Formats: sequence, structure tokens, C-alpha cells
Amino acid sequence: MTFILLFAAGVLGGAINSLAGGGSFVMFPALLFAGVPPVLANASNTYACLPGYMSGTVGYWKHIAPYRDKLIAYAVIGLIGGYLGAETLMRTSDAQFSAIIPWLMAFAVTVYVFGQRINRWVRGWSSGARHAARAGALGLALVLLAISFYGGFFNAGLGIILLAYLALAGFEDVHAMNGLKLFISALVSVTAVARFAATGSIAWVEGSVALAGAVVGGFAAAYFSHLVPAKVIRGFVIVYGVGLTAYFFWTTYG
Repeated sequence: MTFILLFAAGVLGGAINSLAGGGSFVMFPALLFAGVPPVLANASNTYACLPGYMSGTVGYWKHIAPYRDKLIAYAVIGLIGGYLGAETLMRTSDAQFSAIIPWLMAFAVTVYVFGQRINRWVRGWSSGARHAARAGALGLALVLLAISFYGGFFNAGLGIILLAYLALAGFEDVHAMNGLKLFISALVSVTAVARFAATGSIAWVEGSVALAGAVVGGFAAAYFSHLVPAKVIRGFVIVYGVGLTAYFFWTTYG
């Protein structure tokens, strides 16, 4: 039954990621409910999400290629930030991580709910010929480093935060932004998973079951995407995410 639950959560999470984003809100709690300790559940969720990031990067490559001059810098920052976030997680006890799960979930859900408005505001604020110069190359690099650190520590909501960053950096092509989002997410997750694996901090069996489900769900959702409006999926994720966050607050502090 545990494996069935994890596989079903992976299918649903992979489908949600493919259609609207937010699959971690399903897979991470499922790993917790399956009895995986909090830190391992978080690490295993990052592992389960990794193939989706990598396949998405390949799928968007033609939109990413025109910006290949930025890829090395993004890769270096993503790898460093992801590693530092993963290293911090490895130095966090299950009790400490359990105490901050509700706050991490609340932050991720808030970003998910208001992500489109945040992106529009950032894009409007940074519009004009001097948008990148205004923030400064060093400032943008530090922002990306902080985002990558967050992604290595806690994966949920990473994609939406990266979209806001790319809007701040002056990108306007939505396809290129989605591709670069997946590219950076893949690198953050690769270095985080490598760090987790080196210390035996991934529940390989449970994580692999969720991963297999996510692959199935992602492909199925892409094939049948015309049947389910993205707004419906997004609404479901918001209601589910808010309820789940309330549950974590209640069980942790109630």
C-alpha cells in the first residue's frame, strides 16, 4: 500500500508539474506520510523531481540556445547555491526541519498563489533599456545564488521564484524563461542530489517509486493536456497547498 501511495503521488505530482507546477506539494507530503524521516523525505523529493527538470531542459533547448552565453554563469551559480543549500539541509536535524516545514510550505504556497502577479510586477519594474543595469550584474548573481540555495534546501516553489528572477534579469520570451528555469532547476537539483547521495540521505526505494510515478504522470499529462485546463489544476494545487500548510502548522504547533 505504501508503494501504491507513493506511485500514485508521483503520477499526480508529475502531472501537476507538467500542467501547472507545484508537484512537490504532493510528493513531499506523501513521502512523509509513508514514514520517511523529514530530511530524507525532502532530499528524496528533490531526487524524484530531477528527471522532470532534465527532460524539460532538453525539450526547451531550442529556446535556451540563443542565451548560451549566460549558461555557464547560471550553471556555476546554480551548482554552488544548490550545494550550499543541500549542505545546510544535511546539517539540519529532523526535529529542526520538522519545525520549519510549515513555514517553508507557507512560503512556497504564497509564492505559488501570487507568482503570476509577482512576475508581472517584477517585469514592469524592470522594464526599459536599463532594467538589467539597474539591478546590477553582481546583485543579480547574488539573488540567483540565494534562490539556488533555497532550491538545494527545499525544492517546492523553486520554478516560480526562478521565473520572477528571470523577469528581473530582463527576459521577456516566456519559452526561454521556462527553459532557463528548468535548466537552473536541473543543475541545482543535480548537485543537491549528489550531496544527499554521498551521505546516504535519500530513501532510494521510496524516492524511486515516486520518481517512476512522476515520469508516468508527466508524460500522460503532456499527452492529455488539452483535456484539463491549467487553471483548474492550478486551483486544485492552491486549495490543496493551503490545506496542507494548515495541517502542518496544526500538527507542529497545535
